[in-house]
Amino acid sequence: MKKKSIITRVLTVIAICLVLSATIVASKTGVGFASKSKTVAHTPDMSNGADNFYKSKKVNMQEVSFKNQYKMKVAGNLFIPKGLKKNTKNPAIIVGHPMGAVKEQSANLYAQKMAEKGFVTLSLDLSFWGKSEGQPRNAVSPDIYAEDFSAAVDFLGTQKIVDRDRIGVLGVCGSGSFAISAAKLDPRMKAIATVSMYDMGGVNRNGLKHSQTLEQRKKILEEAAEQRYVEFTGGKTKYTGGTVLELNENSTAIEREFYDFYRTPRGEYTPKGQSSQLTTRPTLTSNVKFMNFYPFEDIETISPRPMLFIAGENAHSREFSEEAYKLAGEPKELYIVPGAGHVDLYDRVNLIPFDKLESFFKENLKKK
Repeated sequence: MKKKSIITRVLTVIAICLVLSATIVASKTGVGFASKSKTVAHTPDMSNGADNFYKSKKVNMQEVSFKNQYKMKVAGNLFIPKGLKKNTKNPAIIVGHPMGAVKEQSANLYAQKMAEKGFVTLSLDLSFWGKSEGQPRNAVSPDIYAEDFSAAVDFLGTQKIVDRDRIGVLGVCGSGSFAISAAKLDPRMKAIATVSMYDMGGVNRNGLKHSQTLEQRKKILEEAAEQRYVEFTGGKTKYTGGTVLELNENSTAIEREFYDFYRTPRGEYTPKGQSSQLTTRPTLTSNVKFMNFYPFEDIETISPRPMLFIAGENAHSREFSEEAYKLAGEPKELYIVPGAGHVDLYDRVNLIPFDKLESFFKENLKKK
């Protein structure tokens, strides 16, 4: 197999959690998804109560921003239950979006639903994405992503309505691994839950079910290293992975699963000033930083703080929640949602176990 072909096939499998088998490596401009196959029409699947853009009438929303430790502005939405008693200290939950997404995709939904259950909640855009600062856009920096969660604790812990000793964190998809990374260093996060989690380090190093060889990994690193010369000397930025822009008869099940959310009205969202062709797509030269990211290393040190791992029964990402559960210390729980896939738990409110999340956080963020 030719070198270019190997790189193309590997990046298709491991690029980012948004769509692991999404696409070929981008062209020089980073926006092309050329295909010789016939395009297939697609109607979004709105079954099981898909409601990504849910707007609750039971909570008040306020746009907020705060600085992380690197003085970068992090943007978020603060949700407060209507009728919350004044001069009270309440439990709070930080909600992180899928890798490559923004807070308007999945995170706002979870934050509102949990606010309806009595929590003060904060959805945030990770640095380099959405309304948060960071250049270049779409850059990968797992350490800064984790720092954003700690900065969110800084923000919530200084709000009059929040009890700083009762702050939890909820990470969807890639944010699950960033939340774990943050919690290992930040004991202020008192309870940690993940949904459809990806180990963004493991999947980039090894692929799904360890399908990627060391030789394939090295070829990706070589291409990214050479691309640095291109960009250092003023060449165009190259992007990788992300959700395909169209489907054809050869599209895989995983491609279709992510396309149904990110490229249709079900969940499509393009932040102001961004190109719709670049949403979900990290830069090639920064994406390889995930290969040096080990969120499950020392995960047991989070104990005795509780951890909850939620995954769909049929999710292609289920292996990561199972591995994290195996390695974590007590108390811990693995909760499998019957009949659910990976992306189903982004927005299908009839499948997402909000009651389970409510009981987990109420029990573990209660006054002591």
